[in-house]
Amino acid sequence: MEASIGLIDVEGHASRSKELLWLSSIFAGIIMCKTVYELTGVVSPIIFKGYSKLGNKVKLEWNNRGFSTFHAIIVAAGSLYLLLASNLFDESNDELIVNRRSTLSDTILGVSIGYFLTDLAMIIYNFPALGGMEYVLHHGLSMFSIIQSLLSGQALIYILMVLFSESTTPFVNLRWYLDVAGQKLSKLYIFNGVALFLGWLVARILLFVYFFYHMFIHFDQVKEVYPLGFYSLLTVSPVLSLMNIFWFWKIAKGLVKTLKKAGHNE
Repeated sequence: MEASIGLIDVEGHASRSKELLWLSSIFAGIIMCKTVYELTGVVSPIIFKGYSKLGNKVKLEWNNRGFSTFHAIIVAAGSLYLLLASNLFDESNDELIVNRRSTLSDTILGVSIGYFLTDLAMIIYNFPALGGMEYVLHHGLSMFSIIQSLLSGQALIYILMVLFSESTTPFVNLRWYLDVAGQKLSKLYIFNGVALFLGWLVARILLFVYFFYHMFIHFDQVKEVYPLGFYSLLTVSPVLSLMNIFWFWKIAKGLVKTLKKAGHNE
C-alpha cells in the first residue's frame, strides 16, 4: 500500500506486515471490549450484591464502564512507558521526533481504535443512555486523530500524550459505580473525588499545556507532518483541550459539593 489517502501520505510507511498488525490490533481491541464487558457482568454480582436489582439500562452502562476502565489502564500504561521509560522519543536521537514509531506504539493505537469503535457503536445504538453528543464528538475526534497517525506513522508522540489522559477514566468510572451503589457519602467516594480532581488537573490540563509547549519548541518538525495531520494538530487538540477544561470545571463543582455534604454530616 504505497499511496496517498486524501491528504495523508502513506507512501513508504505502510506495508503488508504493518497493515496486518494494524488490523489485528484493532480486532484485538474490539475482542477485548466484548470480553471485559461480559466478564464485568459475571463478576459484578459477586462483588456488589445489588447488581442483580439494577435496571437493564444501568447494567448496560455498568458493564460498558468495565471495559472503558480496562482500556484506560492498558493505553495509559503503554503510553507512559513509550513517552518516559523507552528511548523512542529521546531528544538525542537524530530522527525527527514526529516521525518516530514502533511496533508497540502501533499496537496501542490499534487497540484504542478498536475500543473507540466499540464504545461509539454502543453509544449511538443506545443513544443517549451511555452519553450525549459530547461523547460522540470526543470519540469521533479521537478516532480521526489516531487513524491518521497510524496510517502515516507521524505525530505519534502527541497521540500518546492524549491517550495518557485516559488515566483519569478509572476514577470517573469508580465515582459512577459508587454513586449507583449508594456510597456518595463514603470516604472512598470522597478520596476518589479528590484523586479525580488532581488526576484531571495533571493528565488533562497541565499535560495539555505541556503538549502545546512541546509543539511550539518543535514547530520546525511539526511543520514536516503531512498536511491533514498538521492542521488537525492545530485544530483538534484545542477542541479536546476546551472539552477537558469544561469537564474539569464540572468535576471541581462536584467535589466542592461533596466535601460540603461530608462536612455537614460529621
